[in-house]
Amino acid sequence: MVVKSKKPCSQPGCISLTRERFCDQHKQDAAKQYDLYQRDSVTTRFYKSMPWRKLRASALNRDNYLCQDCMKKKRLTPAEMVHHEVEVKEDWSRRLDITNLTSLCNSCHNKRHTEKGGSH
Repeated sequence: MVVKSKKPCSQPGCISLTRERFCDQHKQDAAKQYDLYQRDSVTTRFYKSMPWRKLRASALNRDNYLCQDCMKKKRLTPAEMVHHEVEVKEDWSRRLDITNLTSLCNSCHNKRHTEKGGSH
C-alpha cells in the first residue's frame, strides 16, 4: 500500500504533521466550520443522524475500506469518505440508497467535487 508522506496541518500556526489536510486536533474544528457555513441545517442534521452513520459504515465495509477510484488505477488507498454519486441536494430521496454511495479517499473525493464545480 502506498503511504503518503506527512505534511504540516493546514490550521494556521499548527506545527503537527499529518497525512490529511488537518491534524486530528483540528479535523473536528474544520468539520464544524464546514457544517456551519457551507451546509444548510437539514443536511447537517442528516449527516449526523444514526441512519446515515450506519449506512456509511455499511458502504465502507462493502468497499473493504478502500478508495474505489484509486482501485481503478490499481492503487490501494484507505477510504476516508463516502461519496453520494447523485448528491443529496440534487435528489433527497437517494440519500439513504447504498447503491448511490462510493467509498473514496479525501484526495479522490476532493477531485470529484472540483470536477463538479466545488461544493461537498
